[in-house]
Amino acid sequence: MPIQYYIYFCLALFSIGVVGVLTRRNAIIVFMCIELMLNAVNLLLVAFSKMYNGIALQNGASVTAGIDAQIFVFFIMVVAAAEVSIGLAIIVMMYRNTHSIDINFLNRLKN
Repeated sequence: MPIQYYIYFCLALFSIGVVGVLTRRNAIIVFMCIELMLNAVNLLLVAFSKMYNGIALQNGASVTAGIDAQIFVFFIMVVAAAEVSIGLAIIVMMYRNTHSIDINFLNRLKN
C-alpha cells in the first residue's frame, strides 16, 4: 500500500483531533481527541518505519533496519497509558469537586 494513503489517513485523524480539542468543552472528549492526535502520529511513524524497513531490505541491509521507530512507538504508548490513568484521575477529582467536567469551569478553580 502506498505511503500516501497512510499520510492522508493520519492527516484526517490528526485534523479530527485538533478540531475536537478546539471546539469541545467536555474534558473527557478533549482528552480523547488528544489521544487521537497522539495515535495518528504513532501510526504515521510506524508507516514510515515500515517503508524504510522495506527499502533497507531491498538494498541488502540487516533485518533489524528500520524498526527503531516501532520500538519508539511502543514506549510512547506506555507513556500514553500512564498519561491516561493520571488524566482520568484528574478528571474524576474535578468532577467530585465541581460536579461538572466542563473545561471552562476550570477557571473557577484558580481562586
